Amino acid sequence: MAIQRILVADDEESIRWVLSKALKKQGFSVDLAEDGSQARSLAQKNHYDLAILDIKMPGVQGLDLLKLFRAESPDTLIIIMTAEATMENAVSAMKHGAYDYLTKPFDLTALDAIILKAEKAADLTGKIDHLKEELQDHYSVGRAIIGNSQAMQDIYKILGRAAGSDVTILVTGESGTGKELIARAIHVNSQRLGKPLIALNCAAIPHELLETELFGHERGAFTGATERKIGKFEQANGGTLFLDEIGDMPLELQAKLLRVLQEKEITRTGGNQTIQVDVRIVAATNQDILSRVKEKQFREDLYYRLNVVPIKMPPLRERRDDIPLLADFFLQKSKQDLGIDAMEYSEELLELFKTYNWPGNVRELENNIKRAALLSPNQVLTPLDFPDLLEGKKYQRQDESLETLVAQKLENSLSQMNLHEMDTLYEMVLHQVERPLINIVLQKTRGNQIKAAQILGINRNTLRKKIKTLEIDVKRGDA
Repeated sequence: MAIQRILVADDEESIRWVLSKALKKQGFSVDLAEDGSQARSLAQKNHYDLAILDIKMPGVQGLDLLKLFRAESPDTLIIIMTAEATMENAVSAMKHGAYDYLTKPFDLTALDAIILKAEKAADLTGKIDHLKEELQDHYSVGRAIIGNSQAMQDIYKILGRAAGSDVTILVTGESGTGKELIARAIHVNSQRLGKPLIALNCAAIPHELLETELFGHERGAFTGATERKIGKFEQANGGTLFLDEIGDMPLELQAKLLRVLQEKEITRTGGNQTIQVDVRIVAATNQDILSRVKEKQFREDLYYRLNVVPIKMPPLRERRDDIPLLADFFLQKSKQDLGIDAMEYSEELLELFKTYNWPGNVRELENNIKRAALLSPNQVLTPLDFPDLLEGKKYQRQDESLETLVAQKLENSLSQMNLHEMDTLYEMVLHQVERPLINIVLQKTRGNQIKAAQILGINRNTLRKKIKTLEIDVKRGDA
């Protein structure tokens, strides 16, 4: 986002004239205001990429104008000019959101340097805003989070109401239901987008190390602590901390987490300095957390502190209507990742998807589709491409003739060949079909060539020649 339009507000005519001439020479569009009231009027009518404001003017003061800009046009960059180079003026200007300030009298080259820096900052802000929009789009309904079932519609409503606030959220559900996706969707649709999203799996870290992962430690806090470690709370400061599998957190650490949530401050292990942290917590667990509370394995007070807004992710078997949508999404994603042009599901496979129990939920569905897309030579995926789902049951393609099956196999094989450089394709394909056909018939007749020739409808001498040409090993059975 380049700077194009600039507002200059100063009660000294000479300052306005010099700045206007210098800025217009660089190609900027410049509006001038001789006092604060005129500057405010212009700002209400027009949008400015940059405003250069004198700190003391008749009418509205520069700092008051700065506050108005921050409230009504937060993307406008502000440079404050002051004739008094006091610390109070500098601190006040920066505290209220000024991009920079200049002390009068100033050299125009200093202003040029600040404007160049401001243009880079504006361009970076534009890129960040674009990335934020992309993130919000990526984690929107219908992109990363798929489903039209009533259960998912209810979750979307909760997301819409809760994401923009700072309330603590507890996401529950079986493994593989998409709890981390929900946490990411909450973060990117909150006011904390642009700040860190830090995730920690409490079940993946040994209990004795979990405290330092969360709160960090000072150098020398214990044997092996050769340097200071910054914990997840400090890393997530200003943003969101996703605590996955919170049900596995040891009781003694639960008490410390509760204190952090109440006091909004931490102390590193081995340290005595309290550190203020501003972190939103999204927690998740695949356990029956209320049962853990009743069994005294999870603190009741911490449970209620975390469970301000509960979100329960349904297992896939309870939202079967969403399976075709999810399957199509994962297939399209796999095709894109693997560079596959054409691939689709058979009706029998979709029926299998809808009747299978999916103990691993959405994650199991995604992994199975990705594996089949990578390994299957077929353009049409069938239950045979998903052996884990069949659980030993025999499957036969329905309504598919031998000719159809051969045609599908031929099409897949030929798509991997450069046909323009071949001149013996017919003979090659014929041999590949003849050889297994003759082999099977000879096996059925236990090597009896007379009977095999009769079944095949060819002369016995012709069969002999083909056996020799195709190098078929004839194993005779008993007479």
